[in-house]
Parts: sequence; structure tokens; C-alpha cells
Amino acid sequence: MEFSQKTVENIPFCTIKASPRDELWSNRLKEEVKTLISYIKSTKESETDWFYIKPINKQGTQWKGYCWFIYEMKKYQFNLEFELPVSYPHTPFEILLPELEGKTAKMYRGGKICLSLHFKPLWSQNVPHFGIAHALVMGLAPWLASEIPDLVAKELIQEVTI
Repeated sequence: MEFSQKTVENIPFCTIKASPRDELWSNRLKEEVKTLISYIKSTKESETDWFYIKPINKQGTQWKGYCWFIYEMKKYQFNLEFELPVSYPHTPFEILLPELEGKTAKMYRGGKICLSLHFKPLWSQNVPHFGIAHALVMGLAPWLASEIPDLVAKELIQEVTI
């Protein structure tokens, strides 16, 4: 997983300012998917892919998948889910890693990772340009990089065996 200014600059921005309740939501959703495809394609080409997600309802507001993190040559994988709120994109969504609930102080009830201090102010400055891909790259990726080494050191998570 790579997180840098260059990575962020290579993720296309969204332009449509429509929430799930707006008439233009289908256009915003297409834009979100296009942005995700662009980012995922670049990570696969550079062999740095680190998540898999897909919408689980036809409105494109509920998503599930998994993410993984390589630390000390070991792979740690977690279920990933989120739901876009009706106020999206004005309000960022909450990213859940349910199986890590209660294992770190940087998490809220239900397995919601803490993004309020660093990411939410950045999001509010970039509405409507940030989307799902941006939240994963600038929210989830740094959270994993910060928390996984600590969880490994405390022996609270186990590597994935293939």
C-alpha cells in the first residue's frame, strides 16, 4: 500500500455534487466507480493493490469487501464495509472494520475507524471532489499503517495463512 501526495494526485476528482437522494445521484455514482476503477487499475499495475470492494445494493450506497496490509512480510486481512450517508458527499462516510472492534483506541463502537481528527477536515475542504477512493487512500490506508504494527506487537491480530 502506497500513500503519498503523488498517489492522491493520480486519483481523479469527482465533480458532481449529488447525494444519494438527488436526481443526479446515478451520475455521481458512475463518477465514483470510474474513479475507483482508475485507482484500482493503477495499484494492480504497480502490484500495490490493497483492497477489494463492491456495492451491495443497487443504489450504490452500501459497500462491502476486504482490505489487507503487509507488515514484516506477513499479510493481515480484514472485512471492510461502509454506507454512504444521505448527506454524502458533504459528509464523509464511516469506514468499518468490524473484526477489529475493541482492539484499538482509534476505533468507535461497531468497528468504525477514527477519521475525525485528520481526515474529516480535509474532506470538508474538498467537497465534492473527494469520493470513495480518496477516503480509502487518505483515510483507511494511513489508519492501517498506524494501527496494524501496534496490533501485531500486542498479538491482537493474526496473519492470513494461504
